[in-house]
Amino acid sequence: MKKIRIAVLFGGRSGEHEVSLMSARSVLAALDAERYEVIQIGITLDGNWLTGTNTLAAFEKKDFSDLVSVIPPTEPAACQSLYAIHVTKAGGRIEPLSEVDVFFPVLHGPFGEDGTMQGLFELADAAYVGAGVAGSAVGMDKAIFKDVMRANNIPIVDSLLVLRAEIETDLNAVIAKIETLGNYPFFAKPANLGSSVGISKCNSRADLIEGLMEAAHFDRRVVVESGVGHVREIEVSVLGNEDPQTSVCGEVLPSREFYSYESKYVDGTSGLLIPSPLPPEVSDQIRAYAVRAYKAIDCAGMARADFFVNGNTHQIYLNELNTLPGFTSISMYPKLWQASGMTYPQLIDRLIELALARKAQRDRTVYRRAL
Repeated sequence: MKKIRIAVLFGGRSGEHEVSLMSARSVLAALDAERYEVIQIGITLDGNWLTGTNTLAAFEKKDFSDLVSVIPPTEPAACQSLYAIHVTKAGGRIEPLSEVDVFFPVLHGPFGEDGTMQGLFELADAAYVGAGVAGSAVGMDKAIFKDVMRANNIPIVDSLLVLRAEIETDLNAVIAKIETLGNYPFFAKPANLGSSVGISKCNSRADLIEGLMEAAHFDRRVVVESGVGHVREIEVSVLGNEDPQTSVCGEVLPSREFYSYESKYVDGTSGLLIPSPLPPEVSDQIRAYAVRAYKAIDCAGMARADFFVNGNTHQIYLNELNTLPGFTSISMYPKLWQASGMTYPQLIDRLIELALARKAQRDRTVYRRAL
């Protein structure tokens, strides 16, 4: 049987570049060499597409000397053809690199998870793993996502959006507005970033000022949320296109004050309870909310739904959907599916199948009237 040609993209321009490399290593190790022909494509922090014999290792060492540039897909084609640019002392030349059946973006954050990369794939009429432009963009933008959840009667914590320009122009007015949400603590977050990059827990006004400045460093739009009392952090994995399925619920036991970047990727000591010891009716409600949210933003392929649950009242709040969740060896998304009976390689296979199915659906769509 002819192998499916998979282009795995990793790195990227966002603050989650290093996380992407960790995810990519696990994905590449899980791709069945008997079934897939794999090409590794790394995207530098400057946005250059590079490939070579072992691109991931080169990116991990930050040594790009043996890699060549790749021309991103630009035109619709039955099968995408990639080309490499070779530069020599005598000049440059463009050579065919590989044909690609499915692009597998293992990219987190802006320029990879926010709809921009998905827009490139759509323009090229390429098959790709994960959500489309709209689902990716809404899932990435915490402020817009919350508005969509409110419109669909899915419970979320109280929050408001402030702009970097407001913070820089009248910080006192911004703080006064935030404090109308209630009592400390608050959480300040960049509107468009993940992996807890740029997030601060603010227990006082001084903390809030520092947190706003930190978040505004990563985005021109900052979301501030009220804290949840006696909080438990619950996550559930979602998989599918038109008929999404959910995994069992898992619970995060942060090694620090909250589930920060350090507790996710540096310490490696945060605990995971899979399945979470929640009452069955609470777990069922969480999974139902996850599917409703997934469909509300027209997500596809996969997402990890993150919830807050009050440990005393069992009040549920949806925090966010991550449309390209972490795939590292310690990531919750694959661990939840493993606990639900799906191995890591089976999960990768299913995501590729869903990408091809989504492409088949797009191919049925008529974009113009017949002349």
